[in-house]
Amino acid sequence: MKHIFIIGSKGIPAKYGGFETFVDELTKRKKNSEITYHVSCMGENNDEHYYNGARCFNIKVPNVGSAKAVLYDLLSIQESIKYIKENNLSNCIVYVLACRVGPFFSKFKKELEDLGAKVWVNPDGHEWKRSKWNYWIKRYWKLSERLMVKHADLIICDSKGIESYITQEYHKYNPKTTFIAYGADVSLSPLEESDEKLLNWFQNFGINSNEYYLIVGRFVPENNYELIIREFMKTQSKKDLVIISNIEQNDFYNNLLQNTNFKLDKRIKFVGTVYDQDLLKKIRELAFGYFHGHEVGGTNPSLLEALASTKINLLLDVVFNKEVGSSGAIYFTKEEGNLASIVKSVEELQTEDINNLGIKAQNRILNEYSWDKIVSEYEKKFSF
Repeated sequence: MKHIFIIGSKGIPAKYGGFETFVDELTKRKKNSEITYHVSCMGENNDEHYYNGARCFNIKVPNVGSAKAVLYDLLSIQESIKYIKENNLSNCIVYVLACRVGPFFSKFKKELEDLGAKVWVNPDGHEWKRSKWNYWIKRYWKLSERLMVKHADLIICDSKGIESYITQEYHKYNPKTTFIAYGADVSLSPLEESDEKLLNWFQNFGINSNEYYLIVGRFVPENNYELIIREFMKTQSKKDLVIISNIEQNDFYNNLLQNTNFKLDKRIKFVGTVYDQDLLKKIRELAFGYFHGHEVGGTNPSLLEALASTKINLLLDVVFNKEVGSSGAIYFTKEEGNLASIVKSVEELQTEDINNLGIKAQNRILNEYSWDKIVSEYEKKFSF
């Protein structure tokens, strides 16, 4: 029996983001009966429960501000070591999602090594590049990444671009890496276009089916909201730009408003968040096009979901996005006027051309990013 301890997601059932969805799908679609999953979950107690056949162990974490995620990972690893010892387990892998605990990693690695357990790491994206962090926190993330790469037995990268970065940046450690992507599903939302939930959402924001472009993502500068809004405002498009995001009235928002005056353009619609996944999928399906301005690495879940559901996908021309979208998307640059001209050209496309783009986009998911394919690759790697 292989025992896989998964550290770093907030837990399952998934209620949050990418890592949580990954763990949910990994456990739900398990085919190999020789694998047992142990999933760390952030909780209000230290109880255990089972979900998707996985043993889920809660970790109660004191509220220590921005360090809470680091402490959560540390406590989760400690609990995993304790469980392995108490149950005299063999064939164990501790799989840590994200590089948060690098300065403490060598100690845990030695303990796990003495127990015969392997330690794998998923580095996620370039956390140390994110604009929300101050100088010292960025330094911490970079140091943490380096130390985790140095001590891990295997680095699993969900992007070939990230794998290339890891092998080049840390070549002196000769890291062992492999590529296994994130996943998505090509399936229609169960909601009909006549569903009251959908119609109410459209009515609340004055939106019409197939008459809007969509953005879904975190409200942070590295997702290039200012670029997309500024370029869209230059166009004569009659469609709306609908932005689904956790918008906050912060410095970024105020600077965005000052630099673009987007409130003067009635087409620009910030509509908050949508947590209902069936509704969100239907909103994607009924969008005319999708803008993706993310540039801080990795295989982005919202991009995969857009390719699976939206026919016209306009992506920022960076290596991570081109790796995922390939010929199933259209790419824009940061050059002034570039995106505005692309918007004009896609609105002149014939229906057949739009449908062909949609087919190519969905084929990217079916052929390279389906959850069944991803889970199969993980099980092969875990069983090796």
